[in-house]
Amino acid sequence: MSADWRADRIGAAFRGENPTVLTRMTTGFAVIGDVQFLPGYCVLLIDDPAVTRLSDLQVRRRMAYLTDMERLAEAVERVCGRRDPRFLRVNVEILGNTDPFLHAHIWPRYAWEPEEIVKKPVWLYPPGRWRDPAYALGPEHDDLRTELTTELKKLMAP
Repeated sequence: MSADWRADRIGAAFRGENPTVLTRMTTGFAVIGDVQFLPGYCVLLIDDPAVTRLSDLQVRRRMAYLTDMERLAEAVERVCGRRDPRFLRVNVEILGNTDPFLHAHIWPRYAWEPEEIVKKPVWLYPPGRWRDPAYALGPEHDDLRTELTTELKKLMAP
């Protein structure tokens, strides 16, 4: 994957150049995470980079964003639960500490995670885990991407 799209993840999603996009949702883009040390990690990107926090949205759009977030979380839960019997739950976080636009992290959590981390925030994983090429999103995640997209589209269907 070229890193160029990372400088403008939302614009690249609109242009069809963001390789992490799973599908377009009502208020943004469901994407699979750049790192997959917790398989199934996804993010919901708002479709307007000027929106920096949830409270920037009018109530109706805010509720639509939260509905999209819940649907993505449920898709991750269903897919990860089918794929791994040691799946526990999903953690949903809106942080906004690094990327300046509104986005929500959907983290699957597993019983096989280190005991000292499994009950704590994902951000406590060692920094090397985030940069290790062994966990980078790649072709080996194509089946996972397909399952997540299929499940998400089912949940979005009227």
